[in-house]
Formats: sequence, C-alpha cells, structure tokens
Amino acid sequence: MRATSLLAAVLALGCLGVAGAGPAAHAGDWPQILGPKRDGHAAADEKLAAAWPAAGPRVVWRRDVGAGYAGVAVVRDMVFLFHRVGDEAVLEGLAAATGERRWRYAEPTSFRPQVGGGDGPLCVPLVHGDRVITFGPQGTLVCVAAATGNRHWSRSTHREFAAQEGYFGAGSTPVVVGDTLIVNLGGTKREAGVVGFALADGATAWQKTAEGASYSAPLVVRAGDAPHVLMVTRLSCLLVDPRDGTVRWQFAFGQRGPTVNGATPVLVAPDRFVITASYGIGSVCASFDATAATPVWGGAESLASQYCTPILAAGRLYAIDGRDDVPPAHLRCIDPATGRVIWTEENFGYGTLIHAGGSFLAVKTDGELVLFREGGKGPEILARARPLAGTLRALPALAGGRLYLRDDRTLVCLDVGPEPAARP
Repeated sequence: MRATSLLAAVLALGCLGVAGAGPAAHAGDWPQILGPKRDGHAAADEKLAAAWPAAGPRVVWRRDVGAGYAGVAVVRDMVFLFHRVGDEAVLEGLAAATGERRWRYAEPTSFRPQVGGGDGPLCVPLVHGDRVITFGPQGTLVCVAAATGNRHWSRSTHREFAAQEGYFGAGSTPVVVGDTLIVNLGGTKREAGVVGFALADGATAWQKTAEGASYSAPLVVRAGDAPHVLMVTRLSCLLVDPRDGTVRWQFAFGQRGPTVNGATPVLVAPDRFVITASYGIGSVCASFDATAATPVWGGAESLASQYCTPILAAGRLYAIDGRDDVPPAHLRCIDPATGRVIWTEENFGYGTLIHAGGSFLAVKTDGELVLFREGGKGPEILARARPLAGTLRALPALAGGRLYLRDDRTLVCLDVGPEPAARP
C-alpha cells in the first residue's frame, strides 16, 4: 500500500458533529461535519441551481489556506477555517460574504504524520451554540468563543491520556450531547478510548474503554428514549451512554494493519444504521436498541467505501464504493433494507457527496465537481466543473446557496444556488 493511501481515507473524516442532538441549525447553516444533522444533507430550505454556466459556478471569493484536510463549518455570516500555518494550528473566523478574516486563534504544533506528507488538521470545526470546538492532529482539544475567537479552554489530550497519534494524527471530531463533549480519543493504555469532557470548562467528566481511535465521526442517535452516541472506533462499532460513558453494546468492525475506519455511521431508519469501510471490510446494516445490535445485511459486495459517508435520500442509499488510492471507484444506489445494488455508475471516481433540494453534489478527489440527480437507472448528470486545480479531499460545506471547497492551497466559495441575485 502506498505511503499516501491511508491519507486519502483520513481526509473525509473531518471530525464530528451531531445528528439528532445539539443546537438547532439556522436556515442555511453547516455547523459541523456532513451538515446540520451530520448525514450529508444541507438545511431543508437549501436549493441548488439546475445547471451551471459553461465556466462553472460563479466564484464569490477565494483565499489562500495553509496545510490540512479539514473542511469548513458555516454558521450565519461566519465561516470557520481550521488549518496549519507554519508551526501553528490556526482557527480563523471569516466573513461568509467576503472571506475576510474577523479573528484568529492559534496553538503551537510540531505534528508530523507517521505516513504520508500531510501535517495539518483533519477535523471539521464543530460549532455548538456560541462556541467553536476544534480537535487538532496532536490531540489538542480547544473551545473558543464563536464571535471573537477568545479561548474558553484547551486540553492536550494525547499527552494527558497517553493516546497514540495514529497514522495521520487525531481525526475523529468530538460530539456534544447535553453539556458533555465526547471524543474517540484512543487512550488505550489508560482506559481512555472514549472520553467525555465538560463543555463549560473542559474538565474530564468520564473515561471508558481501551478502544483505539478511528477517523470516523460519531453520531448521536436515540435508543431507549434517550440520546446515545453511535461510533466506529479503530476496530469496533459501539453504542455509548453519554451520561457516564457506559458501553451499551459493541461488535467487531475493522481490520488490523494499514487500514482505517473513516466513514460516519448513517441512520437508514430510527432503529437501523449502516457502517462501511474498505480494505475488504465492507458494510454492516444492523437494527439496534439500547441493549443490542442485530445484523440485517452485510459484506463487501454492496458497498465497501474508504471514507465516503453514504447518504439516505428518498428511501435509497447513495455512496461512492471503493478507494481513493486504488481505482476504480463507482457511484452506487443501494436499497438500504436489503443491501441490493439498484444501479451502479462504473468508474465514477472517488469523492464525497452532499444532498440538497433533491439533487446531489459529488466532490471528487481528482478535482471535478459533479451536479446530478436520481435518473431511475443511474445518475442524471446536470453539470460538471473544475473549480480548483488541486486534489479535493477536505469535506465540502453548503450554506446559503454557497459551496465551500478547499484543496491544498486555496479555499473557494462558489455560488451554486438557484437565485444568485437574491443573495448578498
């Protein structure tokens, strides 16, 4: 396996957010990885243009960025960018209309990855109320004020809990449930695989398990009429009670060696989820409650995705099957009840997906942006563009009719909504 192959898997991990819990997003917000509910769907009122000009979507603004594969978060008139500039991990609050910096917060970093050349952050910032939370590759967990960037608290979690940095550093973003911030930390030697921190001051609330850390973002679900955290760790899938860290159930998922778990779990029904990974691991669909998980279907034939989180839309599951580093990769539509493949677009290329207003945006790692919708027997391609010259591995964000993309050097804001004249 190539030295950079696992790097591709890490990119989409971003880091976490909340599905089914946490503060309600304002219309058009993208406050965390994979959108308002961490399921790949934009806000309910978000719409996409049916076509683009020949040159591609209009560029609203662009700006240089430092190292890293963390996508941005967007809340109201602010964009939150987490990247590495020199020897600092930098979080910036940018004006959504212009890209101009409003504030800057930085922490020193000396991080170097075990594999590959990427030394910047992987996790999408998490905006929760009036706070922004970042989790850097060296395990630095920071909470700042969203309006000013002033620090509320900071924890050096890898040092404090003797956690390993992994192939590419920390890549599983924390999730907030109630007043607790929950992190798949991977402190295996100190029973700190999963740790809860008080959102108010960063104090340790609890620590549990000897699970290693993954690059998959946890998901908040309901089980037994209470919120729980569904997460894929280095080698397991487990359900955690956020109140005290109790593991309600778990089963093996993953493979030792040069592999990663990168895709976020997706709910396909209130009591059923799908998880997926590549490297011969495949997918598992399971029903669950607060006491057990029961497999429904599984295997690598339907879906085995390196890090593309599947999207449930109109009763079907859409995902890119395969790996970024080992072509080919195929766009697939799957029946979530049975795992049956409904259609496949062969050799589509690897990347990540967003859904809004009945259409999809595929952000492919080769730099191509594809707008499509369900075509019955395959995707109906509406438009294509190449807005950036570099590789697109950071997760995209869609808010207020604008798509935010970044490659290794540039962050660009594109107008992809149906009525550009109506937006400032």
